[in-house]
Amino acid sequence: MSVWDELTGQSEAIAVFRDAAGDVGGAMTHSWLITGPPGSGRSNLAYAFASALLCRDGGCGHCRDCRQVAARTHPDLAVLSTDRVIISIEEVRTLVASSQFSPSVSRYRVMVIEDADRMVERTSNVLLKALEEPPERTVWILCAPSEADLLPTIRSRVRSVRLRVPSTDDVAALLERRDGVTPETAVRAAREAQSHIGMAHRLATNAEARARRDETLSVALGIQSVPQAVMAAARLMELAKDDALAITAERDTEERESTLRSLGVEPGQAVPAGLRSQVKQLEDDQKRRATRSLRDGIDRILVDLLSLYRDVLLQQLDARLEPINAAIQSQIDALAGRTEPADTLAVMDSIADARRRIAQNVAPALALEAMLITVALPGTAPRKALP
Repeated sequence: MSVWDELTGQSEAIAVFRDAAGDVGGAMTHSWLITGPPGSGRSNLAYAFASALLCRDGGCGHCRDCRQVAARTHPDLAVLSTDRVIISIEEVRTLVASSQFSPSVSRYRVMVIEDADRMVERTSNVLLKALEEPPERTVWILCAPSEADLLPTIRSRVRSVRLRVPSTDDVAALLERRDGVTPETAVRAAREAQSHIGMAHRLATNAEARARRDETLSVALGIQSVPQAVMAAARLMELAKDDALAITAERDTEERESTLRSLGVEPGQAVPAGLRSQVKQLEDDQKRRATRSLRDGIDRILVDLLSLYRDVLLQQLDARLEPINAAIQSQIDALAGRTEPADTLAVMDSIADARRRIAQNVAPALALEAMLITVALPGTAPRKALP
């Protein structure tokens, strides 16, 4: 099985990168930008391309080079990803410096930045200099949701490949093949994740994640008054925190244990004063990651709520489209029957506003309360003027 077999729904993009890796028709270039919506498989495609460049057989998937790329330990692969809100300028400077090295065992030296959209302008300018004059055998692969997330000067120096949202059937087939779940579980997870590959995997394999999503929708459907809306906002915050903790807790523990072992500190032993700064740096990084994880968890809740009211609107308009939340169709029918399409659109607008406000650092609890009050009081949300 080659590295390309782990991808789904991106046949056009795969063809571009396979040609480039084989240098078919001069398709190879020194810098690439992979764009696409969250969950479309940007980073998966980036590492498949990296394997194809570093493997003697074009990404066979089982040789030492491919295994090292999968483990992110290949000597000619450098990776920059972040669990924080932004990528720091020092991280990019370090990566740029390492990009000047010649390949040690393969044809190329490959530099991957998974979250290129999380660089501020000053940091992006550091990367720009590396893209302008790269070493002959260095290849940059950047990943971002869209070209607009990067500076125009960077966009002009990369070849952009855009991914599409994979179909529900494609994602379900991947879950069955890779994770061994039943067809029913795979289809439901793919549908409820809205073809987000990573979230579909989590819903298909994690019962707690499924339970949290079910409760999110149940909380919203039970709102009948403003006090209930306020209480619901608090409960959604708790669910987001639980979800963030589930994602980060195990990793944090493993990182701390690994760091202490590398510093020669035995389990249960006090950290010597001379080593405390390194442990403190790790703890600070983990706190920043927890902040990012919580923000992502809140956004997932809002996306799930948006899917709920999308289904309600489709029912109200008698649209013949497949529902996302088919498992609670009876509750969707009941809500659609007692509200008007204009009210549903107002709620959907309020959810979109909450996502924007939270991204702009408005307190998440306040943004959720304001959004859920619209749910409690249909018809009271202010209408926006048409542009």
